[in-house]
Parts: sequence; structure tokens; C-alpha cells
Amino acid sequence: MSTPSFVDAFSQQFTLDPTQTALLIIDMQNATGNRHMGLGKLLAEQGNSDSAQYRFDRIDQLLIPNIQKLIAGFRAAGASIIWITYGANAQDASDAPPHIAPIIKATNNIAGQPEHEVVDALKPGPNDLVLNKTTQGAFRSTGLDSALRALGVTTVVSTGVSTNNCVAMTSMEACDLQYRVVVASDGTGTDSEEMQQATLTMLKRLWARVLSTDDILAELNATGDTP
Repeated sequence: MSTPSFVDAFSQQFTLDPTQTALLIIDMQNATGNRHMGLGKLLAEQGNSDSAQYRFDRIDQLLIPNIQKLIAGFRAAGASIIWITYGANAQDASDAPPHIAPIIKATNNIAGQPEHEVVDALKPGPNDLVLNKTTQGAFRSTGLDSALRALGVTTVVSTGVSTNNCVAMTSMEACDLQYRVVVASDGTGTDSEEMQQATLTMLKRLWARVLSTDDILAELNATGDTP
């Protein structure tokens, strides 16, 4: 038997329990995940649509189908589903930090605007919690921590965009708050394959388990079926 690598030896080890696990769907909005609105529209107007082809192809062909599968699986298992959106609440984006206010304004990602809405292919259910953040990490500017503790959640499964920004930041915040974290390798996306793989490699180093959608659902179901 080979000796585990340094990274593997200290990676998180735990099993998903549907009674204590929540699915986090991060920033799957028109501003960030629709090639015809928000960021997609902005880049098209600038003549830079090609720079986002990887991003939007991955969202359409991989993220949306896999997040749909995860939603169905989590609902069937009776596990919690929480939607995280990002964007300003004030119409002038004055409530957003200076480092992200410009992109919020440029993509019209303001509460009440169509760009702020979750993409049509993914819609929250009536009992799902929806929290809006103004920071990249979801814990800093929402009541996510309080909500998870009220629900009895000890493990979160992170999906959405962007892997190297809001998904990673939220996952690392969760880990530092002593939640156990899984990141869906094929349920997250960003602007290039290099960025995607580098971030997943980084997260596997102490922060999170990195699993495919099918592996997440198999583990969730196996644990749920255990007497």
C-alpha cells in the first residue's frame, strides 16, 4: 500500500449525513451565470464574449444539470438547501464593498433587478432559504452561520460560481467556523480550466473534500439508508 501524500494525509475525512448537511447554491444568478445578461451582456458589448465562452459553456452544460441533480437528491433525502445570491441592496450599490461595487454596478446586480434573479433553470423552492451577500464570502455579510446552526447543520456542500472567488471564500469561511465542507468538482465553475483545477487543488489542502455530483449523492443516499 502506498503512503498517502502530504496533502492527502491531512485532508478532511468525514461522511455526509443528510440530517446535518446543507446544499449551498452560490451566485447562480443572471448577473453571473447567464451569457445574455449581466456579465455576459457586458462582455458582448465590449466585444469580449470569447473570453467568457468557457465560463458560460460550463455553466450551461455542466453546472446547471448537476446542480439540478443535487437539488433533487437533497430534497429526496430531506436535507437543507440554501441559496446564496450576491449583489447590492441599495440602488446605487453604496452598501457593497469598494472592491466589488464596480462589477456589481456594471452588471446591474441590484436587488429587484432581473440580473439579480436566480437563473431560470434553477429556482428556489418554497421552503428554501435565500440569503443575499454583499461580500465574496457568504458568512461575512449574511445570517448564514445562525441559519445553519438553527437547522442543526454541521456540513455544507458548496456549488455555483465562481470557484476561485465566492465558492472558495465561502467554503474556507465555513471550514474556519468548524463546519465540514464538500466542494462539488462538477457543480462549480469559473473563467478557465486552469483556475478551476488550481482552486480545487488548493481547497483539498485542509479546507474541503472535493467530490463529484454522483459521489456526493451516492454518499448522501448511502448514509441516509443506514439504520
